[in-house]
Amino acid sequence: MVAFPDIDPVLLPADGRFGCGPSVVRIDQLEALFTPLLMGTSHRAAPVRSVVASLKEGLRTLLNVPDGYEVVLGNGGASAFWDAACACLISSRAAFGSWGAFGAKFATSAERAPHLAAPLIDEAVAGSLVTLAPRSAAEGVDAYAYPHNETSTGVTSPIYRVDAPDALTLVDGTSIAGAAPVDLTQVDAYYFSLQKAIGSDGGLWVAVLSPAAIERARAIEAAPGGRWIPQFLSLSAAIDNSRKDQTLNTPALATIIMAQRQVAWLNELGGMEAVATHCARASSLVYDWASAHPALYPFVAEEAWRSPVTATIEINADVKASDLAAHLRAHGIVDIGAYRGVGANQLRIGTWPSVQIGDVEALLECIDYCLERVL
Repeated sequence: MVAFPDIDPVLLPADGRFGCGPSVVRIDQLEALFTPLLMGTSHRAAPVRSVVASLKEGLRTLLNVPDGYEVVLGNGGASAFWDAACACLISSRAAFGSWGAFGAKFATSAERAPHLAAPLIDEAVAGSLVTLAPRSAAEGVDAYAYPHNETSTGVTSPIYRVDAPDALTLVDGTSIAGAAPVDLTQVDAYYFSLQKAIGSDGGLWVAVLSPAAIERARAIEAAPGGRWIPQFLSLSAAIDNSRKDQTLNTPALATIIMAQRQVAWLNELGGMEAVATHCARASSLVYDWASAHPALYPFVAEEAWRSPVTATIEINADVKASDLAAHLRAHGIVDIGAYRGVGANQLRIGTWPSVQIGDVEALLECIDYCLERVL
């Protein structure tokens, strides 16, 4: 193991949280938890429902949600939404784009669903992506799914609708929703968790659903003699409760409160234009630094595919990235290791809306400080 030097405290960032999810939670969000008559009260009472309503409206503004689309909340996180989609949005068969761990996980959920035909999967190696194309009518595909931002590799896909009659387009926005613009008219379900760019905690999913997605869910769930759908996975139940500014059962209330405060803050900063500019600037600092460094390079070779919120950097074989990440953790810089299972010698740096530019600059200086003394 390389003996890295102690880092001069003067070099350290003010906030050492650079994980790719969960991400930075601001003090202002934590203080919101002390608002009277919220924590420890009924989620069906007016004070909590007003927070849910504010969160939904704030997301409509931040994400520029089209008329007719609905912002729906449910318990369980985006992983639970995969199962809800398999239950309520995929009629018979889905096709998936998979170029990392999270695209593959949704496909696995569909593969295990006993009521669905085997999914069709278009794969790409880590660091690249594929664009889904319409399948033949004989293949029976009625839904197409891909990730907007693949958290495990730092690849961001363009947003597009697969031009297939009567098929839904389902996009996983978990690690980029709230940090980059998205044309929601091109998708039928844009779903995400709240512990990434929204900077809250886990335990909830949010989905922006098109009229076609809502109609599909209603039809599948109302079909006589149809599939059994647990109430927890019922999108109709989630839609009906969200229209009342509540969830099916008791939610992670702290997550809702902190998300509402964060979304309001993002809109106050200037909305999506300002937030996207910040994240692009922060991630560009990382990519430009790595491109100029003799021992580093961006893992994603195609610049257009590089994530604005998950900057993934490859390190040459002379230094073990996991050892460097552990050394930085000992100095208060945390969660910048590679995603488990990717198998690459790399760092992943979260450049979220709440991560300050000065802290990114300090992080890079600390890494330089370490590498200059061992290479």
